[in-house]
Amino acid sequence: MLTFHSERTKLRQARTELNGGELVTPFECPERVDMIIDRVRQQRLGEIRTPDEYGLVPVLAIHDARYVDFLERAWDDWQGAGLAGEPIPAIWPTRRLRDDRIPDSIRGEVGYYALGGDTSLCPGTFEAAQASKDIALSALDHVFDTRASAFGLCRPPGHHAAIDQYGGYCFFNNAAIAAQRALDRGAERVAILDIDFHHGNGTQDIFYRRDDVLVQSIHGDPQHEFPYFLGFADETGEQAGQGFNVNYPLPSGTGYADWRKPLDRAIARLSAYQPDLLIVSVGVDTYENDPISSFRLKSEDFSDCGRLLKQAGLPTVFLMEGGYAVAEIGINTVNLLSGFDDA
Repeated sequence: MLTFHSERTKLRQARTELNGGELVTPFECPERVDMIIDRVRQQRLGEIRTPDEYGLVPVLAIHDARYVDFLERAWDDWQGAGLAGEPIPAIWPTRRLRDDRIPDSIRGEVGYYALGGDTSLCPGTFEAAQASKDIALSALDHVFDTRASAFGLCRPPGHHAAIDQYGGYCFFNNAAIAAQRALDRGAERVAILDIDFHHGNGTQDIFYRRDDVLVQSIHGDPQHEFPYFLGFADETGEQAGQGFNVNYPLPSGTGYADWRKPLDRAIARLSAYQPDLLIVSVGVDTYENDPISSFRLKSEDFSDCGRLLKQAGLPTVFLMEGGYAVAEIGINTVNLLSGFDDA
């Protein structure tokens, strides 16, 4: 399987994350990329390529232009305002505060565009996000042109990024940008299957009223797990998108036998839908030792998951999302990809 990778994804090197009331070193770190690419090489998964550059046009097909402009200048504006540290929001336009006016102050803008306080901004964030979406688009184009599957080693991840909101370490929604690219190139139907532990709230937000992309997600119950406010089973789409959003929330402590049941249902749904291609948002934070998740999958389970995904019989784009047990992230990711390749 071809892998797309860029060292530019490591330009984002945030120092702070708000977690449990403390500022900690971010769980999403550049070392994740190193561990995965080393394992790709060790296991001889296939050729590693540098992505092409696509600019911002594909991003603006998904994301709000003012939001993209904010991400590009946020660090400089923060520095220019004489503020220390990394931008983390202190106030949000939630519930009883108006959400239809964007402040001119960088402090207010950070709160307006941020999903939560977990994801700080830092130098290199915008450049890394650009490289990440270039990886996703290069993988998509390869699959579209050859019908052979590919892996995009995206970082930052993307599935929490909504039309005009960042968070959960995500800034551009790589899977959504790739799906739109496929449609623009002539695909009639695209499917996204998100197997990250955390619900892809951004992906759901982007396609919730559309009927050209089927979005399915297997994740921790948002009654108890981040991002909390989206990802429930009764969220099935609206307007033209009714029936095109499928959530499979599962309880804390879920092991592979129970996790596989909704995967089987999701694959059956894919068979009925018959998309032109499948985009898999790959999260290996379902692993039993992940520090910020609570499922109980073992390393060998990812190999079986890859074999099951191959049964869908679709040209498949794998895009990296979460996974924070850094020592095992390469093993778990490549087990998934090898399982698919070898099936």
